[in-house]
Amino acid sequence: MLLIGLLLGLLVGAALGWLAARVLSVSAPGTVVEDPEIAAARHRADVAAIRQEESEARATLQADVAHAEATVSGLRDTVAGLQQALSTARDDHRALLETQRRDQLERERAESAQAQVLKTVAPVAQQLRAMQQQVNDLEKQRSLQHGELAEQIRTTRRSAEESRKAADTLASALGNNATRGYWGETQLKTLVESAGLLPRVDFTTQASITADSGARRPDMVVNLPGGKQMAVDAKAPYSSFVEAFRESVDPGERQRLLVDHAKKIRGHVDALSGKTYWTGLEASPEFTVAFIPNEQLLSSALEVDPSLLEYAFAKGVVLATPANLWAVLKTVAYTWRQDVLTEDAKRLFDLGQELYRRICTLAGHAEKMRSSLESAVGHYNAFASSLETRVLVTARKLDQVDEGKLLPSPTLIDKTPKRIVATDFEALREVSRDELPLHLEDAVEAEIVDDTSAAG
Repeated sequence: MLLIGLLLGLLVGAALGWLAARVLSVSAPGTVVEDPEIAAARHRADVAAIRQEESEARATLQADVAHAEATVSGLRDTVAGLQQALSTARDDHRALLETQRRDQLERERAESAQAQVLKTVAPVAQQLRAMQQQVNDLEKQRSLQHGELAEQIRTTRRSAEESRKAADTLASALGNNATRGYWGETQLKTLVESAGLLPRVDFTTQASITADSGARRPDMVVNLPGGKQMAVDAKAPYSSFVEAFRESVDPGERQRLLVDHAKKIRGHVDALSGKTYWTGLEASPEFTVAFIPNEQLLSSALEVDPSLLEYAFAKGVVLATPANLWAVLKTVAYTWRQDVLTEDAKRLFDLGQELYRRICTLAGHAEKMRSSLESAVGHYNAFASSLETRVLVTARKLDQVDEGKLLPSPTLIDKTPKRIVATDFEALREVSRDELPLHLEDAVEAEIVDDTSAAG
């Protein structure tokens, strides 16, 4: 609107200026005076022309004003659009800045969280690496133990096969009870020694004991770690079994002999149960091992009497063939080795405790010696200072009497005893006397548990 007013003012001013110039030109001095009527007519004509021109100028001005208003309106719309676009751009820019700021904050938070996670996970990663190393070590040990177990299984199979062959080969030679008893005891002793047990150390034969049932002599007593013992009997009845597998026996008679064999095994279980060997032994489990020197002796009895094992267990008798008894005895031998290792570890533990106490005492003596030396140096320095400042001040006055007898000034000691700073003694100062034995004991127990797990 301000622009339109300025344009109108300019046009009106131009028209009035032009009209004034015409009037002045008509009435200017020196002009010829015309007839008033003619002048009036001319004046009216001029006025009419001026009005016509004014009207035209006004119309032109209005057209220009309308055009200007349209232009201004268009400019206003353009400005409004530009303002709207600017506002939108400003909002978009502000939103972009806010988004960038949030993204930056999110990145910083993510980096901080990642750094915190890495810091937190670092010990876990280290423990995982250590655990992986332990797993690798355990896998190596497992492979070695698997090889040892496979070798033991092969040994067991060979022993069982040899036992079968021996049973078949010696069937004709085992016709009487004395021979069969001696052969059973021989088989038992061979089996025990092959498992790694030593006679008169890990086991004894034909030892006399006093049980609740009276004086008894079990064929073998196996000594277990911890002062425990286990009785083993080797007098298994198998005369009917030998008769059943002679070539001249028909199938019906063989079946009858096998039933009789199972009955004799059951009777042997009753006899062993009545002897109660475990009551005459020190810390013995309440059962007796009945050694069956051949796998077929037990399997044939179980074919006709499947409940024989449960019956024997209920009576406190364990029917053991060479295969499973060898595994039990092998476990006993391994337990003895572990018991020896445990005793060695205990001795090392006791020696470590004693060495620790003596080192602590030695460190205490060294510290007392250092303190005494520092005290002696201090006393000497005090003596030298007193001698210098008190005694020699007076003694030097004797130089007037005899200059050859001047007393020299004593020298102060500026060195101090060296403190023991070895890392071993520093570690002993930091570790309490109760803490070290506990760690040693834990280490010993961990070693025993590892060895036991490896055996399992």
